[in-house]
Amino acid sequence: MTIRNLVLMSLAYLAASATAKAQSWQPPADSARCPSPWGADDERGSGNLQGPELVLRAARLIRTGETFELGQVLSENIPMNPIRQFTVQTKRTAPFASSNRRGSNEELVISELGQVGTQFDGFAHQSIGDSLYNCFRISEVATRTGFTRLGMENVASIVTRGVLVDVAALKNVGMLPDTYEITVDDLQQALSRQNIDLQRGDAIIIHTGWGQLWGTDNARFQNTNPGIGVAAAEWLAAQEPILVGADTSPVEVRPNPDPQISLPVHQIMLAVNGVHLLENLKLDELAAERVYEFALVVQPLKIEGGTGSTVAPTAIR
Repeated sequence: MTIRNLVLMSLAYLAASATAKAQSWQPPADSARCPSPWGADDERGSGNLQGPELVLRAARLIRTGETFELGQVLSENIPMNPIRQFTVQTKRTAPFASSNRRGSNEELVISELGQVGTQFDGFAHQSIGDSLYNCFRISEVATRTGFTRLGMENVASIVTRGVLVDVAALKNVGMLPDTYEITVDDLQQALSRQNIDLQRGDAIIIHTGWGQLWGTDNARFQNTNPGIGVAAAEWLAAQEPILVGADTSPVEVRPNPDPQISLPVHQIMLAVNGVHLLENLKLDELAAERVYEFALVVQPLKIEGGTGSTVAPTAIR
């Protein structure tokens, strides 16, 4: 072998090594994340934090009784992944046969109901290989009619303190740029600006302004978005929230700045830490009125074996 070939091989090896080391995040080994702090059979993750104390803490935040609807309206024209669908077929179910001419109407909703609109991600939604939250194996718990573990029926009603982290306002913009990665420093600065500290069991909601595109530029809304990166996700998970949400489709920056990894924040939150994600929130009113602290009420549908649920959360101040 010539010296030239040796040099070329060495350069190729170094380039490959550099590429391999460039990957910004690797999932932890199962042994490092399992069993869950709540035990090897746990299916609730951060939902275990929900209890009377969180409800009472949230109730103490209610001063005016004003409510803010955080759920987007569902229709076939909303932005969604092209492999998903939402359609409504109206049914007439009772003719005017009675003396009082009573009529009745219903509808057939055809949808991937767990993953459209304002949606709540359950723990069966994302995996690390074959391994879900608490190391339940897809190969062992997935069936044709749903998951036998980690289904949405395990998620309790959530009533807790909600905290809006307005990163768009921090940057003095109406909407963060496409693919802007929100950092730990951004989150800390926004919280400091708002004079708010995070507490265990909070619902942490991030305002990027991206929701302005909902229904006005669906293609752009769904193509890319600003959001938290890996470091910010790990910092947020360490605060022990009950959920993390945003006015974007995946909560995290998309695409990830590292082209070798795909939606790592989903794995960090759902599979590693057992923290639910709440996506596609309507946050314009909260942000406009600077409502940074509120009582949040979320009730996912009890879809047995489901991976997620369309929801209509309410913020109360």
